[in-house]
Amino acid sequence: MRKVVKALTIAGSDSGGGAGIQADLKTFQELDVFGMSALTAVTAQNTLGVQGVYPMTVEAVEQQIDSIGSDLGADAVKTGMLFSSEIIQAVAGKISEYGFKNLVVDPVMIAKGGATLLQNEALIALKRYLIPLATVITPNIPEAEVLTGRQILNMEDRKRAAKMLFGFGAAHIVIKGGHDENREAIDLLYDGNEFVYFSSERIETKNTHGTGCTFAAAITAELAKGSTVNEAVQTAKRFIEAAIFNDLGIGNGHGPTNHWAYRRENK
Repeated sequence: MRKVVKALTIAGSDSGGGAGIQADLKTFQELDVFGMSALTAVTAQNTLGVQGVYPMTVEAVEQQIDSIGSDLGADAVKTGMLFSSEIIQAVAGKISEYGFKNLVVDPVMIAKGGATLLQNEALIALKRYLIPLATVITPNIPEAEVLTGRQILNMEDRKRAAKMLFGFGAAHIVIKGGHDENREAIDLLYDGNEFVYFSSERIETKNTHGTGCTFAAAITAELAKGSTVNEAVQTAKRFIEAAIFNDLGIGNGHGPTNHWAYRRENK
């Protein structure tokens, strides 16, 4: 009997369906991985922005993870919006308690509409408790600037930031290139020894809601299936490129990407 590969997302809910656990579960499904979830917060949001954020209690988050860890287990885990230092510490504790491997940390801080999704004091907890457990951390350039306290204006700045983030304890750093000004979108992978570049043509569109969640979820799914980090990032890059290029054109603001595009292109 074929083993069922399982991945857990610990993140916030996006009522608009483009980001958060909704994006993660869609991505897991499209990459043939059974998805499970632990909600850290419920958001009221759509393509125009975030209208409300309602965090779960620490006990509720812990109990959800206990339910997974005590029965189903997980071949990989992704974290997204964790909201508070208390939730971050609780999540890190449960990941260690159950010995979950292949942890992908997407340090979600700001929504496309500008809403803050991570409290300032939680940054310290993120760096102290969660990042040291990570197999991969996937900040975009603004998130990498916040985490390192350094401005990133070019690729050399990005390399220095990757080295700083590696110093926080993560095994691999991927600093995404979606926010730079180059004609190509270049994601930078660093493993403590060498840099690897993943380049694709930049797609001009406003419909990029959930790209960070989706990219990190694709990495998580591939790690769950046994891919190397390099292979997982390659697949995630192709997945998100297809999702952006074939956007759905729904909503009146920053629309979501197309989570089924990669599968349809690779039939």
